[in-house]
Amino acid sequence: MAKITIVGAGGYVFPLTLVRDILAFEALQESTICLYDPDPERAAITAGGARRLVDAHGLGAKVEVPTARREALDGADFVICTFQVGGIEAYGYDVGIPREYGIDQPVGDTLGPGGVFRGLRSVGALREIAADMRELCPDALLIQYANPMSINCWASSELGVQTVGLCHSVQHTSKMLARELDVPYEEVTFDSAGVNHTAWFTTFRRGAEDLLPRVREVMTARHLESAATGLASDELYAGGNERVRTELMRLTGYFHTESSHHASEYWPWFRKDVDLVGSYLPKRWDYYEICSAHSPDHNVDDYVEGSVRDGLHPSEEYGAYIIDSAVTGTRRVIYGNVVNRGLVDNLPADCCVEVACVVDALGVRPVRYGSLPPACAALNTVQINVQRLAVRAALEGDRDLVYAAVALDPLSGALLTLPRLREMVDRLFAAERPWLAAFG
Repeated sequence: MAKITIVGAGGYVFPLTLVRDILAFEALQESTICLYDPDPERAAITAGGARRLVDAHGLGAKVEVPTARREALDGADFVICTFQVGGIEAYGYDVGIPREYGIDQPVGDTLGPGGVFRGLRSVGALREIAADMRELCPDALLIQYANPMSINCWASSELGVQTVGLCHSVQHTSKMLARELDVPYEEVTFDSAGVNHTAWFTTFRRGAEDLLPRVREVMTARHLESAATGLASDELYAGGNERVRTELMRLTGYFHTESSHHASEYWPWFRKDVDLVGSYLPKRWDYYEICSAHSPDHNVDDYVEGSVRDGLHPSEEYGAYIIDSAVTGTRRVIYGNVVNRGLVDNLPADCCVEVACVVDALGVRPVRYGSLPPACAALNTVQINVQRLAVRAALEGDRDLVYAAVALDPLSGALLTLPRLREMVDRLFAAERPWLAAFG
């Protein structure tokens, strides 16, 4: 049976969600699930919940908690990365130091100074994982859930391991658009492509009906025209505030896959000062504060009780579906982050793109998309420039490329002079030195 190793298994709830997803598939219920985390006590908390799920449902899966990473990876068929190198402490520096310079990142895990430095830390860990995988499980598939997704997947591929990165933004946004249009989700089909957190829905259909004109009409009325009345859209419509994404749709013609709060930090147009932020996003949302408030026991008891009561049903996360398809040959289509190599014609061939992928016993096979609409490709290329420099900086230990990566981030470049930017980056290097060994 399959050996499935989760690296970063001590995280808050999500690793246990992946375990539950795996156990929901009959073909995987005898698997060995190996839970590794540099903090064995945190991994043990997840393992306790996993074993209770196995026992409650009378399954034969084995749950192991090795204390050495090489033991966890030895002979693995699938490796799932869910880690955040440096944990909440490093994350605090990612968002806290830039805020002193006027760069307010609601999430800070994709682009900008927070995304770049999280990427530097992550690629350092991925270099070690990739070296172990090439030796101990060379045929294993690395399933990447850690952000920054594009930077991590790009680097992992260059480090010589089979990689697919998974996110839920395509699933979440496609369901949201169906709700906004009051269309049953199961009747919707779509095409999406771009980069992670900024992939574009270039078709959206119900049978033969093209729903994109309705998407533009409905979202503009609810999230742009409502703002012109002096009321925020979340005051007028229970679906929430999507003014940022709707503005980007008006710019490009197409809706993209990440929330307005998250997307607002990628561009120079939405977060230049407090008043501007408030006009687009009246209700503050801060992911660092949310993460800081998590219970240290991960709420495992409540989670397990709910999973036992409700039965084993896979979530919308693609990871377990990929593993089941590889084991059983069941053909599915998922959205994954992979090296471009001609999948999207008007994006660089070596970058990481998010596109539809067929998964079955042959593995993960990306589907060629073609060309994105010109404005969509242009915005993605701006992001790819930052990602490329961050990947090269992380793999080569080149501090100068870090300055350049952050300088080319649209929001950072709009707010800071180059001397101020260099000062901020130096402070981030100093604060995060324990996790950045490649930079000396």
